[in-house]
Amino acid sequence: MLKGSIVALVTPFNNDGSVNYEKLGELIEFHINNNSGGIVLLGTTGESSTLDFEEEEKMVEFAVKKINHRIPLVVGAGSNETAKAVRSAKRYSNLGADYLLVITPYYNKTNESGLIKHFEAVASASSCPIIMYNVPGRTGMSMSIHAIEVLSKNPKIVGIKEASGNMSYAMKVARLLNDDFMMYSGNDDIIVPMMSIGSVGVISVLANIAPKQTAKMCELCFENNYKEAAKLQGDLLPLINDLFLEVNPIPVKEAMNYMGMNVGGYRAPLDYMSEGAKAVLTAEIDKNKEMIF
Repeated sequence: MLKGSIVALVTPFNNDGSVNYEKLGELIEFHINNNSGGIVLLGTTGESSTLDFEEEEKMVEFAVKKINHRIPLVVGAGSNETAKAVRSAKRYSNLGADYLLVITPYYNKTNESGLIKHFEAVASASSCPIIMYNVPGRTGMSMSIHAIEVLSKNPKIVGIKEASGNMSYAMKVARLLNDDFMMYSGNDDIIVPMMSIGSVGVISVLANIAPKQTAKMCELCFENNYKEAAKLQGDLLPLINDLFLEVNPIPVKEAMNYMGMNVGGYRAPLDYMSEGAKAVLTAEIDKNKEMIF
């Protein structure tokens, strides 16, 4: 079962803007060796919206071969066009992804019946399980609880990444959870609260720079040691907040480069972090050196 700290992996770039496969391989090994419970490729943090289909396909092929079944690989396959999401689901599941992460449609959005049909079409096209992704701050729409209830009964749809940050909404989703339908926190600042109501882990930006600590937080929750888990959550909270001083993944890439991980820059329209925000972030990293290095 996919659980624990699942890193939403950045996409490393060379100086010319191409994907840095040597560094991608290093990052995969880093997470396998530092207790991450899974790797998400081609997610929001991976700048998937700026990658073309050929690049995405090559990255999936590379990651499948590199991971070689050592930990689960989750691949982002969502789109605001159902036909494109279906094509991605077919291709990435056939290439060897263990799970697909499928975001709700965005910009054109949809009504409830269209949303249900969208996820059903993607699930039908995939040969591996689907995790839905609810992130209204990015997409401009939130899944209705009724739509989640309907879709949770689809045997191909095994979970939801809940990234609204709304604990009241998450509690309503939690009532639908069972052995066949899981929830994952999509927010690093509420890992422990989300796990206390039934989430089985987090799809994490923080884990890019603090994989052992993020995994430890999840393990403490699995052991029902919420007191220690909450303390660790609180200790890491200033750093977590600073990783979102600007739009993700700008700060986490800046943090990784500051820590010597050399993941390169961004693709436009993303730009380098402002000097003021960068100073705040790097000062917080320095405060936490003993914890995260």
